[in-house]
Amino acid sequence: MSSQAWINLAYLTASMLFIVAFKQMSGPRTAVRGNLLGATGMAIAILAACFEQPVTMSIAEYGIWPLLMLIVFAAIGGGIGATMAIRWPMTGMPQMVALLNGFGGAASMLVAAAELTSTRAVSRFEESTRQAVAAASLEPWTQFAIAIGLACFIGSVTLTGSLVAFGKLQELPQFKKPWDNPNRQWINLALAITAFFLLWGVFGTSQLLFFLLLVLVAAALGVTLTLPIGGADMPVVICLLNSYSGLAAAAAGFVIDNSVLVIAGSLVGASGLILTAIMCKAMNRSLLGVLFGGLGTTSTVDADEVYDGKIKSAETEELAMILEQADRVVIVPGYGLAVAQAQHAVRELADVLEARGTTVEYAIHPVAGRMPGHMNVLLAEADIPYEQLREMDDINPSFPETDVAIVIGANDVVNPAARNDPDSPIAGMPILDVDKAQTVVVIKRSLSPGFAGIPNPLFAADNTLMYFADGKKALIELTAAVTRD
Repeated sequence: MSSQAWINLAYLTASMLFIVAFKQMSGPRTAVRGNLLGATGMAIAILAACFEQPVTMSIAEYGIWPLLMLIVFAAIGGGIGATMAIRWPMTGMPQMVALLNGFGGAASMLVAAAELTSTRAVSRFEESTRQAVAAASLEPWTQFAIAIGLACFIGSVTLTGSLVAFGKLQELPQFKKPWDNPNRQWINLALAITAFFLLWGVFGTSQLLFFLLLVLVAAALGVTLTLPIGGADMPVVICLLNSYSGLAAAAAGFVIDNSVLVIAGSLVGASGLILTAIMCKAMNRSLLGVLFGGLGTTSTVDADEVYDGKIKSAETEELAMILEQADRVVIVPGYGLAVAQAQHAVRELADVLEARGTTVEYAIHPVAGRMPGHMNVLLAEADIPYEQLREMDDINPSFPETDVAIVIGANDVVNPAARNDPDSPIAGMPILDVDKAQTVVVIKRSLSPGFAGIPNPLFAADNTLMYFADGKKALIELTAAVTRD
């Protein structure tokens, strides 16, 4: 069997591993295995690409340097990736995903740039010019240029949009206030039209100049599209940017005639779009509304009006007595739980309650923790049984029969304003109906708002008790109090 046949077989194997990996990562029980399969498939694809004919010709012509550069930069990239995976806190996982989306877009854009300036691109253009004289057709070059233009455009939008998303998720001061320029839609339209004409310019003799201009315009468009989007809608944006990075990779695959890159990029692009649709449904948002409406950005509700004279705080012993009498407890984790690294502490409290005969379950909102699946991963770290993790639609009908709902660091996903206030930035977003439980215990450091930046009437409800403390410290003290009693 020829060497190219072995390479094609390796690509086919990698593609099959990618497909199986996506299936495995659809559930928490098999997600780790799916991640390993995906990494294995990527390793196979990279090794196979190293033996493609253009690479071997380059090594033969220029010596060992291309191979050494490949090894060195692979080691550097792998080292950076491993360091990020090990050292990056779980609370910052959405930010890391945003960065990785941006890196993927940048990589596709650079691949397109390298291919455009290569001798192969020049020969393609010259050959197409000769064909045009004979057959009045520029089809070969046109296909190549379209792929380069799309990889450049989508990659640039993904890069800058992801950097803005990172800044918003990281709550950097310059990104806290959404960009609410009333002319932003016209600015976006002007940039999109300009990018379209620059894309056609890549077909001509000054393709490199038009390519560079297209990079700049697309980068500006990525910023102006993402800046107006408020914090409450960032989970949708992260999913969409993930899809963009896949589409850019697929376009780059067409540029360099690499089938496995086309397949992998298409899988990421399609799965990202599906997840975006799921997130839009979970938040009762339309995709066009999120992208062009700037939803989830402002609020006119005064926190003093919501909270003044209505907040009831509780001490550890009082809450322990309430939990002793509870037959069913539902724990609602949020971003504050991740910040406090309290997943193991909440497991210990659940173990103590279950030993006393209490039924304990966890209510998981689709976007709790600023990213789809964030809470599932966090609780899995503490070996909490998957059977106890209940999705929103499944557990909401049972809240009226719940004795105690313990909200730990969650805010927007339990805010009744989504149901009751049509003018709220989160109006219409499906929430966990914890306010319908017999008693609600909210563990928070303060009355500070959630990512949407609005007050929460749940904190002032008649059946709510506020436990002001660090999440981990509060759970440890509450567990000790329940154990003593």
